[in-house]
Amino acid sequence: MCKFALGSTHVAAPAAETVKRVVICSGKVAWDAMSERTKRNAPVAVVRIEQLYPFPLDQLVAEIEKYPNAEELVWLQEEPENMGYWSYIIREFGWTRSETSAAVAINLVVYGLTAPFAATLMERFSPRRVATFALALVSAGTALTLTMTESWQLSLYWGAFVGVGTGCLALVFASLVANRWFTKRRGLVTGVFSAAYATGQLIFLPALGALVMVEGWRSASLVVAVFAAAIIPVFLLGFRNSPAEIGAEPYGGVSNEPTGKAAPRTAVATLQVLFESFRKPAFWVLAGTFFVCGWTTNGLIGAHFIPAAHDHGMPMGTAAGLLALVGIFDFVGTILSGWLTDRVNPIWLLVFYYGLRGLALFTVPFVLGPTVELPLMFFVVFYGLDWIATVPPTIELCRKHFGINQSPTVYGWVFASHMVGAAIAAAFAGAIREMQGSYFVAWITAAVLCLVAAGAVLILRKIKPPFVPAAA
Repeated sequence: MCKFALGSTHVAAPAAETVKRVVICSGKVAWDAMSERTKRNAPVAVVRIEQLYPFPLDQLVAEIEKYPNAEELVWLQEEPENMGYWSYIIREFGWTRSETSAAVAINLVVYGLTAPFAATLMERFSPRRVATFALALVSAGTALTLTMTESWQLSLYWGAFVGVGTGCLALVFASLVANRWFTKRRGLVTGVFSAAYATGQLIFLPALGALVMVEGWRSASLVVAVFAAAIIPVFLLGFRNSPAEIGAEPYGGVSNEPTGKAAPRTAVATLQVLFESFRKPAFWVLAGTFFVCGWTTNGLIGAHFIPAAHDHGMPMGTAAGLLALVGIFDFVGTILSGWLTDRVNPIWLLVFYYGLRGLALFTVPFVLGPTVELPLMFFVVFYGLDWIATVPPTIELCRKHFGINQSPTVYGWVFASHMVGAAIAAAFAGAIREMQGSYFVAWITAAVLCLVAAGAVLILRKIKPPFVPAAA
């Protein structure tokens, strides 16, 4: 059996110097690809591999080198991603799944750990300067991925550069801006910021995923890089660091709320805030429950909902659409949560959010299926409403227990625990799926953690918040 059967054997292939994309495949799908290439007159080379073991890596490299102007290398198969030869082939291209997963893990950890230091940088250099630098770093890091040739570059560009940039733009930014610009309606404002943050992720990530499937990952990276760069001049022209810059007072007027210790302005001071927070039970409750929040959102649903739905026979496009729908309802739910935070004890809101989230997760193994039925739609709607509804009450509790000045930094550390939870959950759920062939244990574990978090929040009822307005 031959190792390669090039498209030029039966269908006229483009000249080697004109080829922009090399499509590698195995079996009959090669002829379908060549036929489609002819219809479109596309600058594509089709390479058919028939010997898979031992893998003919040297011959494959030699074949690819015939196309010096190729910009993209893709694998094509008729089966879903988790079937066919792809899982075998990906290990042979040079970058293993563990290498690419390492870059994702680095991104999540760096993203989370940057948040508290970002708050310090904003206090020292201004939110506008830090956010501008962060946008530039996201744009540069994403653009540099287009030049990658080694796996360590993915960890550096995507893991470190983009991780730091997005960490500076995380919800710590929203907390600081809300503290500076508002004395009333802080909960609502925080809800709006939080909703925009999470909804953007849940809507744009599936869209970028679809773009990757059609045009390749380079196109998606370019879109992100250009979009981040385009926001910079808009941000520079439209954003102000504080009401004082425009001769105004915060919305609601000057507050008599105790502010606590001064905000940290150095990395050492940021770490001191963390060590001081360790001595307060409120910090452990907030960090622990937010760990569960990250576990059950970004780590589990965000990373594994689509493959889990696919395991139950649902097309991946349909599952991605449902995840985007979660983002739409998240926008409504988080804003509503912000509005409620201004009116209801945030402790009871968190008990409600975590408790119902836990009950919803118990149902997931039973509502997933090949088609979208009413019980699954109920889950999608509820989980969207609850996605990061936890953010406004958590930020408010940080203010009450640690003061206005230090609460953005404290929340930054709490947010770091969120991302650690997300990273552990993503790895845990993946391992469970590989070992047992299903996500059942992952869903049940997450559900139990949510119920534990709901109970843990009640501890805060026994702790008197030291930083509340005198009129409260």
